[in-house]
Amino acid sequence: MQPERASGDSEAIAGGPGGLTGDAPALASGRVKWFDATRGFGFVVADGVDGDILLHFSVLKDHGRRSLPEGALVECEVVRQNRGLQASRVISIDLSQALIPRTSPPASTAERADRQALLDGAGPFELVEVKWFNRVKGYGFLNRPGQPEHDIFLHMETVRRSALGDLQPGQQLTARVAESRKGLTAVDLQPPD
Repeated sequence: MQPERASGDSEAIAGGPGGLTGDAPALASGRVKWFDATRGFGFVVADGVDGDILLHFSVLKDHGRRSLPEGALVECEVVRQNRGLQASRVISIDLSQALIPRTSPPASTAERADRQALLDGAGPFELVEVKWFNRVKGYGFLNRPGQPEHDIFLHMETVRRSALGDLQPGQQLTARVAESRKGLTAVDLQPPD
């Protein structure tokens, strides 16, 4: 995917191959290489641009997002900062080619029995907050309000069953929590009342 060229430029982005000079932003289109929602940033790779483009969550606010999945197509204005290229504004986001996490194989009878045991032993729905969640890795963690030291494991399958979309750090949900062999685990989710 070629970045758009500013009028009069003979190379990919203003200033020469991969170089961005001056204070004016240039337009670039590329793919999200990775994005860490917990740390609030990631990088975009664009053809014809020398180096990765830093993508901070603050430039995603106009699109109602705090993160982007790997492989999403992004068109953005790019400026050169002291430490390299950075997106100063996101113009458009296309999720049609974003990487979707692989689905797990069907659960075995033992796994279904373990899940049912966890559901049977879970408490009532209670308010929780997303600490972080990574769809690509397939898991994340929740916390009870005021108890950040007690992580509650959250598996992708539980999120999938709840039919909730992207989970963002700080987002409030209600969850049924059970004690598993490895600690606290969320076994059911729903939006807060």
